[in-house]
Amino acid sequence: MRACLATKHTENNMRIIIAASLLLFAGTSFAQQSEGDPQTGKVRAYTCAGCHGIPDYNNVYPTYRVPKVAGQNYLYLVNALNAYKDGTRKHPTMQVQAASMTEEDIANVAAYFSTLGTTNSQGQD
Repeated sequence: MRACLATKHTENNMRIIIAASLLLFAGTSFAQQSEGDPQTGKVRAYTCAGCHGIPDYNNVYPTYRVPKVAGQNYLYLVNALNAYKDGTRKHPTMQVQAASMTEEDIANVAAYFSTLGTTNSQGQD
């Protein structure tokens, strides 16, 4: 009986440790989402406005509507830029742009664009 209780106690402790670890990991992920300096990103994102800052802009070749990135989710932007950088997301112009960016650049640019369109944004949508 004692061995059975000890095993249950150990199992409960393991569940608590696992749950705490998951919460810690989730907290770290959330903290990473808030990284990046929007003001520094604004400077680095200057060239992005040439396509993404024009309302209803269509790329010449291949022909498609250029997406608006102002107000986009921070983590989405980080993931998209990293995918262009590592080649898993295909677009020649975006791959070249992202290839020149450091992780810090990506975080800053994503922070800048994710703040546009919010009540405390600076710059244009």
